[in-house]
Amino acid sequence: MSSSLPFRNHSLRERMYRGVSWAGAYAPILMLFFKILLIGSLSRALLVAWQFDRVVETSVWPGIFLHGLRADLIMAGMVVAPLVLLLPILGHRFSWPVWKRLTSFWALIVVFTFLFMELSTPTFIAEYDTRPNRLFIEYLNYPKEVLSMLWEGYLPTVALGIILCISLTILFAWLMQPWEQETSPGNYRKAILVWPIVVLAVFMSVRSTTGHRPANPAMFALTSDALVNSLIINSSWSVAFAVYNLKHEEDAGARYGQMAMSEILKEVRSAPWLSGAEFNSTQFPTLHHQTPVKERLRPHNLVIVLEESLGATFVESLGGRPVTPRLEALKESGWWFENLYATGTRSVRGIEAVVSGFLPSPARSVVKLSLSQTGFFTLADLLKHEGYDTGFIYGGEAHFDNMRSFFSGNGFDKILDQQNYTNPAFTGSWGVSDEDVFAKTHEDLQKLHASGEPFFRLVFSSSNHTPFEYPDNRIEQYDEEKNTVNNAVKYADHALGDFIDTARNSDYWKDTLFLIVADHDARVWGDELVPIKNFQIPGLILGADMESRRIETITSQIDLAPTLLSLMGIASENPMVGRDLVKFPDAPGRAVMQFNDYYAWMDNDFNVTVLRPNQKPLAGVYSRETGSTRYLEGAPQETATITALAHALLPLNLYRKKAYGLPDATSQTKL
Repeated sequence: MSSSLPFRNHSLRERMYRGVSWAGAYAPILMLFFKILLIGSLSRALLVAWQFDRVVETSVWPGIFLHGLRADLIMAGMVVAPLVLLLPILGHRFSWPVWKRLTSFWALIVVFTFLFMELSTPTFIAEYDTRPNRLFIEYLNYPKEVLSMLWEGYLPTVALGIILCISLTILFAWLMQPWEQETSPGNYRKAILVWPIVVLAVFMSVRSTTGHRPANPAMFALTSDALVNSLIINSSWSVAFAVYNLKHEEDAGARYGQMAMSEILKEVRSAPWLSGAEFNSTQFPTLHHQTPVKERLRPHNLVIVLEESLGATFVESLGGRPVTPRLEALKESGWWFENLYATGTRSVRGIEAVVSGFLPSPARSVVKLSLSQTGFFTLADLLKHEGYDTGFIYGGEAHFDNMRSFFSGNGFDKILDQQNYTNPAFTGSWGVSDEDVFAKTHEDLQKLHASGEPFFRLVFSSSNHTPFEYPDNRIEQYDEEKNTVNNAVKYADHALGDFIDTARNSDYWKDTLFLIVADHDARVWGDELVPIKNFQIPGLILGADMESRRIETITSQIDLAPTLLSLMGIASENPMVGRDLVKFPDAPGRAVMQFNDYYAWMDNDFNVTVLRPNQKPLAGVYSRETGSTRYLEGAPQETATITALAHALLPLNLYRKKAYGLPDATSQTKL
């Protein structure tokens, strides 16, 4: 396999090409293969240098580069595999021009994509503390919001990345030119003779193990720092694996382990607040009757204010920064949650927990999944059957994250979003400001109260979101620079405080419950496998006849909906497995948290069990004082593992069978 290309001038690209020209038809495959290894290694080196303080504290330093090379070999094998398979068909003199054009085009596309993913990585890490993953794919469905966010918050970085991506791709195209000028296809017989060996080599490169399963990103989770684990692999593989998982997400929970549905239900139903309940529906296996401690002749109205990204890190009394003085001032006005934890890190995860009382899973939130767009339980659906007027109020576009479809199909009669605001005080990348949202809410509640109809409204704020835009002259800034997360939180707190003050002086206050709760923290990151500290969120129930109370037991977002129904005075049948804190105030609490591929269960004594895909679970102890988890050498207790696994597997089992809803009375059958 030799080249006929003359090298009279021996330019840089010609000298580089001479190193692979002996391979004949295999030359572009080798060039592409080694370019992927080079780009991956250089990118990883720069990222490690950037995050060196965190990398050096882990057990993978300095071996991270060898582990990373293995991950890059997997990706390099994947991208050359199609060319290797086509070589016997096209890599000969009769189709030589086609082979050259095809391989050059494929190589350019692959290199551009690989460069784009690596150059996108620093910005993604700055926002989400990990390499691009499933979230990267999901956001592609919302180009308007994402482009607006990038334009306002990351324009210089994005511009530099695009310039570098195009420039480096052009450089690669320039280096490929000697191949495009190659006239000799080499010895086709030799190419075919070595072809089985090349196929085997590529196969082993992609599989990367002799075990019964091929390598996957979970095999590179070698530390307790999720960011460092993501640096070991490359962004293209991370996203490609995320795409694969999206197509198989209904079975995602199986990666934690196997458990019969009967055993899952037995474990979940054994919770103190469910152990006395009767489960008489085969169609909806968690359906049970919930009786409030105090039934009311006229149940209260309900308003849930879901605050975007308002974690405990912004609440001084919960150990955070002092940027929510208005919320802090309301603590004595109702039930204040001292140990409330979100179920995930996305808004839709918070929505499914707060509105549906649904457990988290390693798949996407049910707000986005196809089988839950109708017939899925929500508070709105239950209250609608109780004669309530139900609705959702948002300042952005309700189609974002598939909210409009999920809400309209599951009991929300009215949806107000950005198009329903006339002359808003301020409009940013994510819609109108929080003060506009609350003004619209107040207007709506006044009309509903005047009509005499009971009502439920879910109100979702958005000002506290990258790029942190809000109206001028509203707050005394916490940071000198205006558009920061601290200032945006302080503005959101200001708008919320003004709304509650207005509501207190309105007729609807005396018969309406208000829940103020975050969907998740602003940025859930850190050198923890599961950064539990960033899952803690504030929560407050006030209004109507609520008295002051501190809820100190560990509480999950999934406990809020059952508690609200009880406080409202509504007796109901529902499928929620959360705790009614009115009826069971002293039962030992627990938190359930889904973080990337990890599922964490924390009991009332802060003992933590972490389920990992295709790996043994971990045991640890969380400290609120340090905000960190100390992982233990031994495995978790068997009972803790069974409890965590049952709760991790249940939600997708219910989703697949469409078994989380409200049946007609005639459709229920006895077990």
